[in-house]
Amino acid sequence: MPGLTTSIPFPEDVPTHPLLVVDYKLIEAHDEHELNKLWKAATELGFWYLKNHGAEKEVDGMFDMGAETLDLPLAEKMKYEQGDNGDSFGYKARGTIATDKNGTRDNVEFLNISQNDTLSWPRVTHRTYPSTVNTRMNNTILPFVRKSMAVNNTFLSFFECKLGLPSGELTNRHAPSELNGGEARCIRTPPRQTSAGVGAHTDFGSLVIVVLF
Repeated sequence: MPGLTTSIPFPEDVPTHPLLVVDYKLIEAHDEHELNKLWKAATELGFWYLKNHGAEKEVDGMFDMGAETLDLPLAEKMKYEQGDNGDSFGYKARGTIATDKNGTRDNVEFLNISQNDTLSWPRVTHRTYPSTVNTRMNNTILPFVRKSMAVNNTFLSFFECKLGLPSGELTNRHAPSELNGGEARCIRTPPRQTSAGVGAHTDFGSLVIVVLF
């Protein structure tokens, strides 16, 4: 899926900030320079680019799954809508969230797949998903989730050490056997949109891996 679309030019009047590029292979090798770079990015910027994570194949598969699912008829997608009980897992249609004080509606749709549901598949922990998700659960979504967890746990272990915390103090709070809000999200935004995609917000969770194309 990535590479099949043409990106629009980035606007020149939008402020940007350069991010550091962290090499995951060097982090795994406990390279001191790379660990210092990660710490600087985490404490001063809050974001960083990550290379050599080894999940390219899984990422491509997730884009394909997301495209297949979000191309389903709206009536079919709405069978898996998030609902009003506060859960994040499931489908969110366009125009369901106000993005500013004037009530301007959002212009994105997305699908959230629970980490718990992925790891417990085919047993349902939180909810069910469209057939396009189910058919790719074992060969695409599960490998992606496991690799994402491994990356995040590597970072959390480093932060434990850097902060002088006991080993497992952070990673044990993200035990996959416990019910949690971890999820994989696929978002689709219309090209050349003029309205806001999403409103101002703060992401939840300890670490978020964002993949764009």
